[in-house]
Formats: sequence, C-alpha cells, structure tokens
Amino acid sequence: MESKQPDLRSPLLASPDGSSGKAERLCIDDMLKKYCGEFGFWQLRHFVLTSLAWALEGFHTMVMIFADREPAWRCSGGGGGCSTEAESVCHVEPGSWDWLGGSGSSTVAEFGLICGEKYKVGLVQALFFGGCMIGAGVFGHLSDSRLGRKGSLLVVCILNAIFGCVTALSPDYWTYALFRFLTGFSTGGVGLCAFVLATEPVGPSKRGIAGMSTFYFFSGGIALLSGIAYIFQTWRALYIATSIPSILFLVIVLPFVSESPRWCLIKGKTSRAMKIMHEIASSNGKHLPDGVLLALDEEASDIPDKIESNHKAAFESKGAITGSLIDVLRSPLTRIRLFLAVAINFLCSVVYYGLSLNVVNLNTNLYLNVLLNAVAEMPAFLLTALLLDKFGRKPLAIGTLWFSGFFCIIGSLLKYHYGLWNVARMVCGILGIFGMAGTYNLLFIYTVELFPTVVRNAALGCATQAAQMGAILVPFVVVLGGGIPFVVFGVCGIAGGLLAFYLPETLNRPLYDTMGGMEDGEGAQGNV
Repeated sequence: MESKQPDLRSPLLASPDGSSGKAERLCIDDMLKKYCGEFGFWQLRHFVLTSLAWALEGFHTMVMIFADREPAWRCSGGGGGCSTEAESVCHVEPGSWDWLGGSGSSTVAEFGLICGEKYKVGLVQALFFGGCMIGAGVFGHLSDSRLGRKGSLLVVCILNAIFGCVTALSPDYWTYALFRFLTGFSTGGVGLCAFVLATEPVGPSKRGIAGMSTFYFFSGGIALLSGIAYIFQTWRALYIATSIPSILFLVIVLPFVSESPRWCLIKGKTSRAMKIMHEIASSNGKHLPDGVLLALDEEASDIPDKIESNHKAAFESKGAITGSLIDVLRSPLTRIRLFLAVAINFLCSVVYYGLSLNVVNLNTNLYLNVLLNAVAEMPAFLLTALLLDKFGRKPLAIGTLWFSGFFCIIGSLLKYHYGLWNVARMVCGILGIFGMAGTYNLLFIYTVELFPTVVRNAALGCATQAAQMGAILVPFVVVLGGGIPFVVFGVCGIAGGLLAFYLPETLNRPLYDTMGGMEDGEGAQGNV
C-alpha cells in the first residue's frame, strides 16, 4: 500500500485563531488605518491627558506678566514732593510714595526694579527664554534617545514643580533670576515632549487636527492663570499656586499616559510597541490579528510564510535604531528642511511674542487683558484646524504668515495719536496675533511631519530653540517704541511666508520612522 505524501504545494492550514498562514508586517501608520483605528477612544483619552501638560507650560511661561508687573502707586502724604500726575515714580521724591498692595505684590516692588534698574525685568525674561532654548535641545535629544517621550515629560514636570516652588523663596533678585533660568530650562521640554507624545499614536488623516488642538490647552492655561493671579495677589504665593498643578499632573494624570509606540519600535522594544497597539485596537473596539506585526517603514512588507517562533523572537529583539542631529545635517533632504524650520520658527516667535508684549502697554486691566488675549487666539486655532486638511500645511503656513505680516505693516503706517488711531493700531495688533497664533500652532504639526521618528524630537527641539531665541530678542525690539516694532514684526511675517515656499507639502504623507525610509519614500515622490 502506497503511503500518501503530503502535497507541498498546498497552502498552509489556517491557524487556530482564524488567521491565515501569511504573516503581515505593517508600519504604525498602516496598522492604525487598517486595524486599530486612527483616532478612537484610546487616542482621545491619551491626547487629552498628555496635552494637559501644555497648560502647565502656559503657567510657568506667562506667570512673569503678573509676578514682574509694575504695581500702581500712590502718594503717602509724607512730603510735598509727590504728585499723582507724574509719569512714573522716577519723577517723584523718594519716600513720598508707596506701592498699592505693598512691596510683596511683585518682584518689581520688592527688589526695586524701577528707573535705572528697570532693565533687570527684561533680563529675567531673557534668562527664562534662554533656559527654554537650552532645555528644548537637551530634552529633545533625551526624548529621542534614553528617556523616551513619557520619561522626558516626567522629568521636566518634576523639575518644574521643584524650581517653581523654590523661586517663591528667592531672597534677592539674582537668586530669583537663577531660578527663573532653571524653570525655563525645564519648561522648554514640556510642550515639546507633550506634543510629540500626544500626536504620534494618531493616524495620518487625523494627526493634523489633533496636533493643532494641543494649543487650546496652552491658551486655556493662560486664561486660567489670569484667574489664579487675581486670587493670589503676591508674587511668592502666585509662584507656589502655579507650581502645584505640576505636582497634581505627576500624581493624577501621568500614570495613565502610555509611552509612544513609535519610540518603542525604533528602540527595538517591539513587544512593548505591539502591546500598546493591541491596547489601542481593543479600546477602540477593533481587532488586531495575532499574525500582524509591526515593522519600520523601510521594512514593512508581507512575509510569504508564517514566521517561525524563533524568527519572531529575533524580530522582536531587533536592536535599537538611533539618530541625532548629525544624521539630519548629513542628509541633503533633512538638512534643508531643518534650516527652513529653524528660520521660520525664529521669525514666527519674534512676531508672536512681540505682539503679546505690546498688549501689556494698553494700560487697561491686566487680568482682563491676559484673559482676552488668550481667548482671542482660540478662533485662530479652530480656523486653522478646519482648513488644515483642506488646503494643506504649506499654503496655510504661507497664508497665515502673510496675513499677520500685512496687518503689522498697516499698523506701522498709522499715526501715533489718541482716539480712533489708537483703536485702529490695537485692531491691527489683534489681527496680527490672530494670524500668528494660527501659524505658531501649525508649525508644530508641520515640523513633526517633516522629520522621521528617529530624529523627530531632536529636530523639533532645534526649531523650538530657534523660537526661544526669537523670544529672547523680542524685548529689545519692543523698547524701541513708535512704529519700529510693527515694521520689524511685519518684515518677519512676510519673510517667513517666503521661506515657507521652499518646504514640501506633508498632507496625508506617512510619518517615517527612519532616515532611510524617508529618503526612499520622499525620493520616490520627488519631495524636497
């Protein structure tokens, strides 16, 4: 009797779980689109929890508006050399006046930062943004390498809580300046890490709107800060009150935030990345088959035969892929993108922070001013988010930059008198910051999409550093007065729009994981 030989040409039997013998390896974007869902309940919860960190950045950045303000003063009746009609206390006889609210109401009152010492207020602002610039680079690198996205966010929030509380104990001006610099160092990494962590698990068709929505939390934090500052009228109490939320975020929110599956994948932690992807699918009511595996974008392909267990283990233990700014500069593709992103972020920052500082000079209620300024930015975020996927990143970036620059130029041409001219200049400033708020929002998601995962945070850190450099220089532009600041802001807006012409469109393009994957994919598309 002839023994029946197995037919080697027959297909493999289906596995017990119902999947075919063919294993499928997909990049994260494809897996999200095909199996897990691009923006379901899991991504919504993760996005909201992570983006709350933006409110913390708003607290630590804008608290200087209230803590370093110059309070109102009054004649104390201690002599005849005081007149409330004087332009400032510098023109009043010493000892004949005192501060409303006492010397503890602000650092200006307590440390005597008036008249010849007034430059020290601007110096503290410059030191804070200088710390932000350094921190953005440091934590941008650490979040791409050792600490990861969540680990870096954990560290910066701990440092913010510590430095913020210690700032309230400053015995003199230079100690205060030192702690503001250190607070800036940690603050520089908050928004950077939170943005990337919030948007990386989102699918490509939803990533734009999700990324644009993070800035609602920043503006919301500033609006909330105005209420906190109204309640805590002394600068020391205000610093403690704005640091406590960082502690609450660490204890209540961060434990429920997941690490980015993209970071896990490029670091060779494939099992951890797959676990997160299964959690996403399950939470979104989807099913991710066991035969579907993650792969880097340059490796993603269908495997003809079912992977043996030892092969699967080898895949999951694949070594980490690393990258740095040196890799960005070596590649002509990413080098020009980095230079353009840095320049545009610098110019955008000059306009945004410059117009924000000019609002303080309106001589109206400071708390209401800050509240209205924060609320005014939100329609820009909404409008940009609605138009982002319709017109694309590039046209919208050019349009918002030129919109802001145009109204700044108009504002510089208006005469400096009282009445309607003053109102017209104020409207030009509001429209200018409206346009630039949309640009600032857009640039984060645009920059994220321009670079692969392996160097994304490092590149975003460079762009953020450039923005902080612009913020450092802004006070020196504002003090020039007259129409000069508006001219500078207008030129910066127009120049930024011209530079944006040289950037590629990233709408519906994949988020690449590696330098090689980006060069292959973009080379095939012919993008810069």
